[in-house]
Amino acid sequence: MPVKEVILLGNSELRKKSTKVNFSDENLNDHLHDLRDTLNYLQKTKKIGRAIAAPQIGWKRNVIFYNLPKKSFYMINPKILFKSGEIFEVWDSCFCFEVAFFVQIERYKKIEVEYFDREAVKKVETFTDDLSELIQHEIDHLNGILATDHLKDPKKIIMRSEWERRFK
Repeated sequence: MPVKEVILLGNSELRKKSTKVNFSDENLNDHLHDLRDTLNYLQKTKKIGRAIAAPQIGWKRNVIFYNLPKKSFYMINPKILFKSGEIFEVWDSCFCFEVAFFVQIERYKKIEVEYFDREAVKKVETFTDDLSELIQHEIDHLNGILATDHLKDPKKIIMRSEWERRFK
């Protein structure tokens, strides 16, 4: 399947909410492959990134693909059921920023998410720490929200090269 271009910060398409996936859509598998292939390509070329949401490649559906060190999976029609009261700060970036800079934002430390897998099996899982942050970031994309929207202090923006120098 073809690798798709990522829509960049400033494009109004990123602000549009996505819609639910219909599992009977005859093009669903093609779109899922496009999402997977695009993330795999970005991980190889950018050397960063763990997930991508469908709106980032112009497909306005509630789908996220994760390619983590120990597993790869799709979240289809995800929704957050629970957010812990505990908050933590993270440095967040995005393919929509071309991973050129990071913003320090707050995220919930623990969340519970309901979603469907690729075979339309309903799942409910709890995620903590860095996975909680990642999933919140990707679900935000489905709702037209970007990491920059969570920025509370404009002094908490850092270029990727400086972030790598300090934190990698």
